[in-house]
Amino acid sequence: MNELFSDHVLQWFDKFGRKTLPWQIDKTPYKVWLSEIMLQQTQVNTVIPYFRRFIERFPSLSALAQADQDVVLSLWTGLGYYARARNLHKAAQCAVERHGGQLPDTQEELEALPGIGRSTAGAVLSLGFGKPAAILDGNVKRVLARYYGIREWPGKASVQRSLWQHSEALTPSKRHDDYNQAMMDLGALVCTRGKPDCAHCPLAEQCIALKEDAVNTIPAPKPKKQNPVRTRYLLIQRNPKTHSVMLEQRPATGIWGGLWSFPEYESKNELLRELPAGPEQVIELSPFKHVFSHFTLDCHPIVVDSDASNAINERQQRWVSFNKEEELGYSAVTVKLFKKLRTLK
Repeated sequence: MNELFSDHVLQWFDKFGRKTLPWQIDKTPYKVWLSEIMLQQTQVNTVIPYFRRFIERFPSLSALAQADQDVVLSLWTGLGYYARARNLHKAAQCAVERHGGQLPDTQEELEALPGIGRSTAGAVLSLGFGKPAAILDGNVKRVLARYYGIREWPGKASVQRSLWQHSEALTPSKRHDDYNQAMMDLGALVCTRGKPDCAHCPLAEQCIALKEDAVNTIPAPKPKKQNPVRTRYLLIQRNPKTHSVMLEQRPATGIWGGLWSFPEYESKNELLRELPAGPEQVIELSPFKHVFSHFTLDCHPIVVDSDASNAINERQQRWVSFNKEEELGYSAVTVKLFKKLRTLK
């Protein structure tokens, strides 16, 4: 049964699987690892240009380890989930310290590195080192849940354990690298979250979800909860003469950790109390919302024209041009407001 499953998947992969993605060309464990981190909760088409820029700047793990975190984050700007970039950088430094500048080739040692979990370690082992290892990313979870008719949310601990058991049992001893790539491709291209192409699925005949007409309800989505809203007033201190703004670097951990952002305040009055002396102009831009996975940020940007060189407060701050790119990591809200500033007079 298990061998038949993998045979069908591999036959499909030989005809339709993806084999020319940037990280599949001249494949190395480093490229596989980088792509797996970038692909977490992110579509392939979005990742490709980021991967190419990243690998051009940091062609090796040691080059990444030696980089300044601001440069790493600048190349990640717009990709989101910035903890991935910080952990990638830390993991590269750990690999240099512990493993001579190479990724280790055991599950235990890989999982000991920052940001590498069980499935990512399995992908690096199988795709990068050619060693037998199971994976269970979002695409694979969906394929297995539908095939076995597992209706519950895959994030539930008991469901995760069951899916891991299936994944390990099904992973073949030969061509395990192609098989794992095939399972990811199958979930991304055929067994998609919405409008799956069951007519072209190599597993359709034995798929319980298809037999029970439950493809659209399996697996169950993550239980919804009402996300709180946080209101923040953003101080945009602008120097019109130099086309620059005052930014501050956020703490190393937490939302937008290590990124450069506009100073935030919980109320408009709090912001106004810290305005630089003698602002030439104050402009209130249209408020907007930025949605995170666990809360919504209600942003109220206020532009203050001032060339005051003194720091507004004791935060870590610097003047940054909003007309030219600098090698700094910016939050998504900062990037959005840069575009807005370029249109203001």
